[in-house]
Amino acid sequence: MRSDVSPFLAMDVLRDARALEAGGQRILHLEVGQPGAPTPAGVRAAVDEALAEGRIGYTEALGTTPLRERISRHYKDAYGVDVPASRIVVTTGSSAAFVLSFLAAFDTGDRVALPSPGYPAYANILKAVGLQTVWLETDEKSRWAPTPEMLEAAGETGPVSGILVASPNNPTGTVIEPDRMEALMRRARDMGTWFISDEIYHGLTYGAPCDTALQHDPDAIIINSFSKYYCMTGWRIGWMVVPDALVRPIERLAQNIYISPPALSQVAALAAFDCVDELEANKAVYAKNREILMEALPRLGFDKVLPMDGAFYAYVDVGRFTNDSIDFAERILREAGVATTPGPDFDPVRGNRFLRFSFAGPTAEIEEAVDCLDRFLNR
Repeated sequence: MRSDVSPFLAMDVLRDARALEAGGQRILHLEVGQPGAPTPAGVRAAVDEALAEGRIGYTEALGTTPLRERISRHYKDAYGVDVPASRIVVTTGSSAAFVLSFLAAFDTGDRVALPSPGYPAYANILKAVGLQTVWLETDEKSRWAPTPEMLEAAGETGPVSGILVASPNNPTGTVIEPDRMEALMRRARDMGTWFISDEIYHGLTYGAPCDTALQHDPDAIIINSFSKYYCMTGWRIGWMVVPDALVRPIERLAQNIYISPPALSQVAALAAFDCVDELEANKAVYAKNREILMEALPRLGFDKVLPMDGAFYAYVDVGRFTNDSIDFAERILREAGVATTPGPDFDPVRGNRFLRFSFAGPTAEIEEAVDCLDRFLNR
Protein backbone atom coordinates (compact mmCIF):
# COMPACT_ATOMS: atom_id res chain seq x y z
CA MET A 1 0.00 0.00 0.00
CA ARG A 2 1.22 3.50 -0.80
CA SER A 3 0.11 4.60 2.66
CA ASP A 4 2.34 2.03 4.34
CA VAL A 5 5.08 4.52 5.20
CA SER A 6 7.12 4.80 8.37
CA PRO A 7 5.93 7.18 11.09
CA PHE A 8 7.68 10.51 11.57
CA LEU A 9 9.19 9.75 14.97
CA ALA A 10 9.79 13.40 15.87
CA MET A 11 6.03 13.95 15.69
CA ASP A 12 5.38 10.79 17.72
CA VAL A 13 7.72 12.12 20.41
CA LEU A 14 5.95 15.49 20.31
CA ARG A 15 2.61 13.71 20.79
CA ASP A 16 3.94 11.79 23.81
CA ALA A 17 5.55 14.93 25.23
CA ARG A 18 2.27 16.85 24.97
CA ALA A 19 0.49 14.02 26.79
CA LEU A 20 3.00 14.21 29.65
CA GLU A 21 2.58 17.99 29.78
CA ALA A 22 -1.18 17.56 29.97
CA GLY A 23 -0.55 15.38 33.03
CA GLY A 24 1.41 18.15 34.71
CA GLN A 25 5.02 17.19 33.90
CA ARG A 26 7.40 19.90 32.70
CA ILE A 27 8.87 19.00 29.31
CA LEU A 28 11.74 20.72 27.52
CA HIS A 29 11.21 20.42 23.77
CA LEU A 30 14.37 19.53 21.85
CA GLU A 31 12.60 17.13 19.51
CA VAL A 32 10.91 19.16 16.78
CA GLY A 33 12.79 21.35 14.32
CA GLN A 34 10.76 24.43 15.05
CA PRO A 35 12.02 27.92 15.96
CA GLY A 36 11.15 28.96 19.48
CA ALA A 37 10.78 32.59 18.42
CA PRO A 38 7.40 33.98 17.35
CA THR A 39 6.49 34.97 13.82
CA PRO A 40 8.11 38.38 13.15
CA ALA A 41 6.11 41.42 14.19
CA GLY A 42 6.12 42.85 10.67
CA VAL A 43 4.55 39.67 9.35
CA ARG A 44 1.77 39.78 11.92
CA ALA A 45 1.06 43.44 11.14
CA ALA A 46 0.77 42.73 7.41
CA VAL A 47 -1.62 39.87 8.07
CA ASP A 48 -3.75 42.01 10.38
CA GLU A 49 -4.07 44.57 7.60
CA ALA A 50 -5.03 41.91 5.07
CA LEU A 51 -7.64 40.45 7.41
CA ALA A 52 -9.16 43.89 7.95
CA GLU A 53 -9.82 44.11 4.22
CA GLY A 54 -12.05 41.06 4.53
CA ARG A 55 -11.98 38.61 1.67
CA ILE A 56 -9.26 35.95 1.59
CA GLY A 57 -9.67 33.87 -1.57
CA TYR A 58 -7.80 31.71 -4.03
CA THR A 59 -4.65 32.97 -5.71
CA GLU A 60 -2.86 31.78 -8.82
CA ALA A 61 -1.72 28.17 -8.51
CA LEU A 62 1.93 29.23 -8.80
CA GLY A 63 1.53 31.95 -6.18
CA THR A 64 0.91 35.68 -6.28
CA THR A 65 3.00 37.77 -8.65
CA PRO A 66 4.32 40.14 -5.92
CA LEU A 67 5.61 37.23 -3.83
CA ARG A 68 7.21 35.44 -6.79
CA GLU A 69 8.91 38.69 -7.84
CA ARG A 70 10.15 39.27 -4.29
CA ILE A 71 11.62 35.76 -4.11
CA SER A 72 13.31 36.42 -7.44
CA ARG A 73 14.89 39.54 -5.98
CA HIS A 74 16.03 37.54 -2.95
CA TYR A 75 18.20 35.34 -5.16
CA LYS A 76 19.87 38.39 -6.68
CA ASP A 77 20.42 40.04 -3.31
CA ALA A 78 21.56 36.95 -1.38
CA TYR A 79 23.48 34.99 -4.01
CA GLY A 80 24.01 37.23 -7.03
CA VAL A 81 21.92 34.85 -9.16
CA ASP A 82 19.34 36.04 -11.70
CA VAL A 83 16.20 33.91 -11.40
CA PRO A 84 13.13 35.08 -13.34
CA ALA A 85 9.92 35.15 -11.34
CA SER A 86 8.39 32.91 -14.01
CA ARG A 87 10.48 29.99 -12.69
CA ILE A 88 9.36 30.41 -9.07
CA VAL A 89 6.53 28.33 -7.64
CA VAL A 90 5.01 29.18 -4.26
CA THR A 91 3.93 26.07 -2.37
CA THR A 92 2.05 24.95 0.72
CA GLY A 93 5.22 24.52 2.73
CA SER A 94 8.29 22.70 1.47
CA SER A 95 6.36 19.45 1.93
CA ALA A 96 4.13 20.27 -1.03
CA ALA A 97 7.21 21.25 -3.01
CA PHE A 98 8.69 17.79 -2.53
CA VAL A 99 5.48 16.15 -3.74
CA LEU A 100 5.23 18.43 -6.77
CA SER A 101 8.87 18.02 -7.75
CA PHE A 102 8.75 14.22 -7.42
CA LEU A 103 5.57 13.98 -9.48
CA ALA A 104 6.81 16.37 -12.18
CA ALA A 105 10.37 15.11 -12.60
CA PHE A 106 10.01 11.35 -12.19
CA ASP A 107 7.95 8.42 -13.45
CA THR A 108 6.61 5.55 -11.35
CA GLY A 109 9.41 3.19 -10.36
CA ASP A 110 12.24 5.68 -10.92
CA ARG A 111 15.17 5.54 -8.50
CA VAL A 112 16.11 8.62 -6.47
CA ALA A 113 19.29 8.86 -4.41
CA LEU A 114 19.09 10.13 -0.83
CA PRO A 115 22.00 10.69 1.54
CA SER A 116 21.72 9.02 4.94
CA PRO A 117 21.29 10.35 7.60
CA GLY A 118 18.61 12.63 6.22
CA TYR A 119 15.12 14.04 6.68
CA PRO A 120 12.72 11.07 6.95
CA ALA A 121 9.88 12.51 4.89
CA TYR A 122 11.99 12.36 1.72
CA ALA A 123 11.93 8.56 1.53
CA ASN A 124 8.38 8.31 2.82
CA ILE A 125 7.03 10.69 0.17
CA LEU A 126 9.03 8.92 -2.54
CA LYS A 127 7.45 5.63 -1.52
CA ALA A 128 3.96 7.12 -1.39
CA VAL A 129 4.24 8.37 -4.99
CA GLY A 130 5.64 5.10 -6.32
CA LEU A 131 9.37 5.89 -6.45
CA GLN A 132 12.36 3.97 -5.13
CA THR A 133 15.01 5.22 -2.72
CA VAL A 134 18.70 4.52 -3.29
CA TRP A 135 20.62 5.24 -0.08
CA LEU A 136 23.98 7.02 -0.10
CA GLU A 137 25.46 6.22 3.31
CA THR A 138 27.58 9.15 4.45
CA ASP A 139 30.03 8.84 7.33
CA GLU A 140 32.80 10.59 9.22
CA LYS A 141 35.23 10.03 6.33
CA SER A 142 32.94 11.95 3.94
CA ARG A 143 32.17 14.51 6.65
CA TRP A 144 28.59 13.25 6.56
CA ALA A 145 27.97 14.57 3.04
CA PRO A 146 27.35 12.69 -0.23
CA THR A 147 30.20 12.45 -2.72
CA PRO A 148 30.34 12.07 -6.52
CA GLU A 149 31.75 8.59 -5.99
CA MET A 150 28.72 7.56 -3.93
CA LEU A 151 26.37 8.78 -6.65
CA GLU A 152 28.36 7.02 -9.36
CA ALA A 153 28.33 3.76 -7.37
CA ALA A 154 24.55 4.05 -7.02
CA GLY A 155 24.30 4.40 -10.79
CA GLU A 156 26.19 1.16 -11.30
CA THR A 157 23.25 -0.77 -9.82
CA GLY A 158 20.69 0.87 -12.13
CA PRO A 159 19.65 4.26 -13.54
CA VAL A 160 19.40 7.04 -10.96
CA SER A 161 16.79 9.56 -12.07
CA GLY A 162 17.41 12.07 -9.29
CA ILE A 163 19.39 12.97 -6.21
CA LEU A 164 18.07 15.08 -3.33
CA VAL A 165 20.62 16.85 -1.16
CA ALA A 166 20.11 19.16 1.83
CA SER A 167 22.75 21.69 2.82
CA PRO A 168 22.61 22.52 5.72
CA ASN A 169 21.51 18.99 6.46
CA ASN A 170 18.88 17.78 8.87
CA PRO A 171 19.87 16.11 11.23
CA THR A 172 23.66 16.47 10.95
CA GLY A 173 23.95 20.22 10.41
CA THR A 174 26.52 19.57 7.67
CA VAL A 175 27.04 22.28 5.05
CA ILE A 176 28.55 21.04 1.79
CA GLU A 177 31.49 23.21 0.75
CA PRO A 178 31.04 25.02 -2.60
CA ASP A 179 33.71 23.03 -4.45
CA ARG A 180 32.28 19.71 -3.22
CA MET A 181 28.78 20.81 -4.21
CA GLU A 182 30.04 21.72 -7.68
CA ALA A 183 31.72 18.32 -8.08
CA LEU A 184 28.60 16.45 -6.95
CA MET A 185 26.35 18.43 -9.26
CA ARG A 186 28.74 17.95 -12.17
CA ARG A 187 28.56 14.19 -11.68
CA ALA A 188 24.76 14.35 -11.57
CA ARG A 189 24.71 16.29 -14.87
CA ASP A 190 27.04 13.76 -16.47
CA MET A 191 24.69 10.95 -15.39
CA GLY A 192 21.54 12.73 -16.64
CA THR A 193 20.26 12.89 -13.05
CA TRP A 194 17.95 15.60 -11.75
CA PHE A 195 19.53 17.51 -8.84
CA ILE A 196 17.08 18.61 -6.14
CA SER A 197 18.51 20.93 -3.51
CA ASP A 198 16.71 21.29 -0.18
CA GLU A 199 17.72 24.75 1.03
CA ILE A 200 15.19 25.30 3.81
CA TYR A 201 17.93 25.94 6.38
CA HIS A 202 19.63 28.62 4.30
CA GLY A 203 20.24 31.71 6.39
CA LEU A 204 21.06 29.50 9.40
CA THR A 205 24.80 28.86 9.11
CA TYR A 206 27.55 29.65 11.59
CA GLY A 207 30.58 30.69 9.59
CA ALA A 208 30.35 28.06 6.85
CA PRO A 209 29.88 29.29 3.25
CA CYS A 210 26.55 28.11 1.89
CA ASP A 211 25.81 28.31 -1.84
CA THR A 212 22.51 27.87 -3.53
CA ALA A 213 22.73 25.04 -6.05
CA LEU A 214 21.68 27.58 -8.70
CA GLN A 215 25.19 29.03 -8.49
CA HIS A 216 26.46 25.75 -9.94
CA ASP A 217 23.62 24.66 -12.24
CA PRO A 218 20.73 26.88 -13.38
CA ASP A 219 18.63 23.77 -14.06
CA ALA A 220 18.74 22.46 -10.48
CA ILE A 221 15.41 22.15 -8.68
CA ILE A 222 15.48 24.29 -5.53
CA ILE A 223 13.16 23.80 -2.56
CA ASN A 224 12.96 26.35 0.22
CA SER A 225 10.57 27.42 2.93
CA PHE A 226 9.61 30.25 5.24
CA SER A 227 9.44 27.80 8.15
CA LYS A 228 12.95 27.84 9.58
CA TYR A 229 14.89 31.09 9.15
CA TYR A 230 11.67 33.10 8.90
CA CYS A 231 10.03 31.43 11.95
CA MET A 232 6.81 30.57 10.11
CA THR A 233 6.36 26.80 10.48
CA GLY A 234 2.62 26.90 11.06
CA TRP A 235 1.95 29.20 8.12
CA ARG A 236 2.77 26.31 5.73
CA ILE A 237 4.34 28.37 3.00
CA GLY A 238 7.39 27.60 0.88
CA TRP A 239 8.71 27.89 -2.65
CA MET A 240 10.52 26.17 -5.49
CA VAL A 241 12.77 27.31 -8.29
CA VAL A 242 12.40 25.01 -11.28
CA PRO A 243 13.61 24.87 -14.90
CA ASP A 244 11.28 26.35 -17.51
CA ALA A 245 10.37 22.87 -18.76
CA LEU A 246 8.83 21.95 -15.39
CA VAL A 247 6.86 25.14 -14.71
CA ARG A 248 3.70 24.21 -16.63
CA PRO A 249 3.64 20.55 -15.48
CA ILE A 250 3.99 21.69 -11.86
CA GLU A 251 1.33 24.35 -12.38
CA ARG A 252 -1.12 21.71 -13.67
CA LEU A 253 -0.37 19.44 -10.71
CA ALA A 254 -0.72 22.30 -8.22
CA GLN A 255 -4.05 23.40 -9.73
CA ASN A 256 -5.49 19.94 -9.21
CA ILE A 257 -3.90 18.89 -5.91
CA TYR A 258 -3.79 22.15 -3.92
CA ILE A 259 -5.63 24.74 -6.08
CA SER A 260 -3.33 27.43 -4.68
CA PRO A 261 -1.07 28.17 -1.71
CA PRO A 262 -2.86 29.83 1.23
CA ALA A 263 -3.51 33.47 0.35
CA LEU A 264 -3.00 34.82 3.85
CA SER A 265 0.28 32.94 4.23
CA GLN A 266 1.51 34.52 1.01
CA VAL A 267 0.83 37.97 2.45
CA ALA A 268 2.82 36.92 5.50
CA ALA A 269 5.68 35.56 3.40
CA LEU A 270 5.98 38.76 1.39
CA ALA A 271 6.31 40.77 4.60
CA ALA A 272 8.89 38.38 6.07
CA PHE A 273 11.60 39.65 3.72
CA ASP A 274 11.45 43.01 5.50
CA CYS A 275 12.01 41.54 8.98
CA VAL A 276 15.72 40.81 8.73
CA ASP A 277 16.74 42.56 11.97
CA GLU A 278 14.34 40.46 14.04
CA LEU A 279 15.30 37.28 12.23
CA GLU A 280 19.03 37.87 12.69
CA ALA A 281 18.39 38.40 16.40
CA ASN A 282 16.72 34.99 16.47
CA LYS A 283 19.72 33.48 14.69
CA ALA A 284 22.00 34.94 17.36
CA VAL A 285 20.02 32.97 19.95
CA TYR A 286 20.53 29.75 17.98
CA ALA A 287 24.25 30.52 17.75
CA LYS A 288 24.42 30.94 21.53
CA ASN A 289 22.50 27.69 22.06
CA ARG A 290 24.88 25.94 19.66
CA GLU A 291 27.86 27.11 21.70
CA ILE A 292 26.26 25.80 24.88
CA LEU A 293 25.69 22.35 23.39
CA MET A 294 29.09 22.18 21.73
CA GLU A 295 30.63 22.64 25.18
CA ALA A 296 28.14 20.58 27.19
CA LEU A 297 27.55 17.49 25.07
CA PRO A 298 31.11 16.09 25.25
CA ARG A 299 31.14 16.81 28.99
CA LEU A 300 27.94 14.78 29.37
CA GLY A 301 29.50 11.84 27.54
CA PHE A 302 28.24 12.54 24.03
CA ASP A 303 31.75 12.72 22.63
CA LYS A 304 30.83 12.10 18.99
CA VAL A 305 28.84 15.06 17.70
CA LEU A 306 28.38 15.47 13.96
CA PRO A 307 29.10 18.81 12.21
CA MET A 308 26.98 21.69 13.46
CA ASP A 309 27.73 24.00 10.53
CA GLY A 310 24.14 25.09 10.08
CA ALA A 311 20.45 24.53 10.86
CA PHE A 312 19.75 24.13 14.60
CA TYR A 313 20.49 20.51 15.39
CA ALA A 314 23.07 18.44 17.22
CA TYR A 315 23.15 14.83 15.99
CA VAL A 316 25.05 12.78 18.54
CA ASP A 317 26.31 9.22 18.85
CA VAL A 318 24.81 7.66 22.00
CA GLY A 319 26.40 4.25 21.46
CA ARG A 320 28.29 4.39 24.76
CA PHE A 321 24.92 4.53 26.55
CA THR A 322 22.63 2.36 24.44
CA ASN A 323 22.11 0.44 21.22
CA ASP A 324 18.41 1.39 21.17
CA SER A 325 18.00 5.13 20.77
CA ILE A 326 14.20 4.87 20.59
CA ASP A 327 14.07 3.37 24.08
CA PHE A 328 16.75 5.79 25.27
CA ALA A 329 14.79 8.80 23.97
CA GLU A 330 11.65 7.51 25.71
CA ARG A 331 13.49 7.17 29.02
CA ILE A 332 15.00 10.65 28.70
CA LEU A 333 11.53 12.03 28.01
CA ARG A 334 9.81 10.36 30.93
CA GLU A 335 12.60 10.47 33.49
CA ALA A 336 14.46 13.67 32.59
CA GLY A 337 11.65 15.66 30.99
CA VAL A 338 13.68 16.32 27.83
CA ALA A 339 12.11 15.48 24.47
CA THR A 340 14.60 14.37 21.79
CA THR A 341 14.30 12.60 18.44
CA PRO A 342 15.74 9.08 18.06
CA GLY A 343 18.07 8.43 15.14
CA PRO A 344 16.00 5.82 13.23
CA ASP A 345 13.93 8.77 11.99
CA PHE A 346 16.96 9.83 9.94
CA ASP A 347 18.93 6.64 9.33
CA PRO A 348 17.17 3.25 9.17
CA VAL A 349 20.48 1.36 9.41
CA ARG A 350 22.63 3.20 11.98
CA GLY A 351 20.09 5.43 13.68
CA ASN A 352 19.75 3.14 16.69
CA ARG A 353 23.00 4.70 17.94
CA PHE A 354 22.02 8.36 17.48
CA LEU A 355 19.81 11.10 18.94
CA ARG A 356 18.98 14.51 17.53
CA PHE A 357 18.74 17.57 19.78
CA SER A 358 17.10 20.71 18.40
CA PHE A 359 18.55 23.93 19.82
CA ALA A 360 15.99 26.27 18.29
CA GLY A 361 14.30 27.11 21.61
CA PRO A 362 15.05 29.76 24.22
CA THR A 363 18.55 29.69 25.67
CA ALA A 364 17.26 29.25 29.22
CA GLU A 365 15.50 26.03 28.17
CA ILE A 366 18.64 24.69 26.47
CA GLU A 367 20.61 25.32 29.66
CA GLU A 368 17.90 23.66 31.75
CA ALA A 369 17.86 20.67 29.39
CA VAL A 370 21.62 20.25 29.82
CA ASP A 371 21.16 20.19 33.61
CA CYS A 372 18.34 17.63 33.32
CA LEU A 373 20.42 15.40 31.08
CA ASP A 374 23.37 15.69 33.46
CA ARG A 375 21.24 14.48 36.37
CA PHE A 376 19.74 11.67 34.28
CA LEU A 377 23.09 10.39 33.05
CA ASN A 378 24.97 10.71 36.33
CA ARG A 379 22.42 9.67 38.93
